[in-house]
Amino acid sequence: MHVVSRGGVAALAIAAFIGTPAAAQTVEEFYKGKTIDMVIGYPPAGSNDVYARLVSRHIGKHIPGNPNVVPKNMPGAGSFLALGHMANIAPKDGTAIAIGAPTSALDEKLGTPGVRFKTAEFNWIGRVDSLVNMVFLWHTSPVKTFADAQKMESKLSGTGVGSTVSVYPTVTNNVLGTKFKIILGYKGSADAQLAVERGEVEGHSTSWTAVKVGHPDWYPSKKINIIVQYALKRHPELPEVPTVVELARNDEERAVLSAVMNATEVGTAFFTAPGVPADRVTALRRAFDATVKDPEFIADAKKTRLTLGPITGEELQKLVVGVSNLSPALLEKVKASYGKQQK
Repeated sequence: MHVVSRGGVAALAIAAFIGTPAAAQTVEEFYKGKTIDMVIGYPPAGSNDVYARLVSRHIGKHIPGNPNVVPKNMPGAGSFLALGHMANIAPKDGTAIAIGAPTSALDEKLGTPGVRFKTAEFNWIGRVDSLVNMVFLWHTSPVKTFADAQKMESKLSGTGVGSTVSVYPTVTNNVLGTKFKIILGYKGSADAQLAVERGEVEGHSTSWTAVKVGHPDWYPSKKINIIVQYALKRHPELPEVPTVVELARNDEERAVLSAVMNATEVGTAFFTAPGVPADRVTALRRAFDATVKDPEFIADAKKTRLTLGPITGEELQKLVVGVSNLSPALLEKVKASYGKQQK
């Protein structure tokens, strides 16, 4: 007869417990009582901040275990600070979600300074809406049309070099010959819009959402002229404003501008860190899907004048990875369009 000592029995019991799948922590058990940081790569009051806080208010009830979700602004370097934080510092356990620049995949591919992350390694959770940016000029500016902007200089308030606020007008200067002079250093889009109202600059490039939420009277009352929108197709609320792709003068310009404008399809998108366990990524994605269909979330979005055009995390992941498929020749032309950003 084989006899096992008491110590041996205890060791066997522990080994059996550790090796039992039932001992593994469920997603609900993990998140119960936890707090998720919603890292916002922008200052307060801009459209990305408004969207992130909207999601923060509703997503927790759809995540198993119902964790608290707390918004935390981490502005800097056109959101690259927050993206670097998520890649290199944030916990890899699903307790941090973030929003950053929709151009991040292209910035990484182009070797833009300040990129300390691999965009495709993030676990993308979902997109609330596509992001249509535009350029507007104050009504007193002599620049009334896009053609005017190609003939005379106009000063635009800007934030950081990596932000679409700076990237899109710079690309327009380098590809279509506009003469936008970007005055960098404003804390965020809300601050940059106030600079226009104060007369420090003539205009600003930002999202349509940021203007319509921050100053809903400006466009209807003709205080501003919107001369171009940065998108692949016209926003339904701006049917008379041409897209930058429509303004291309030849096939090469059209190809370059279309490649850059693919970022508008990434839009206001949320992701968690690389290395998060697959079951938690799936839980966050399904929670996001449930959130954007939640009647309370939709009503809250309407109350704050936000539009919704969601896509799933799986679709978003493919979109981000797809940027890597740009041909080397087209990538060089896109890089040239970025090349003369004002520092």
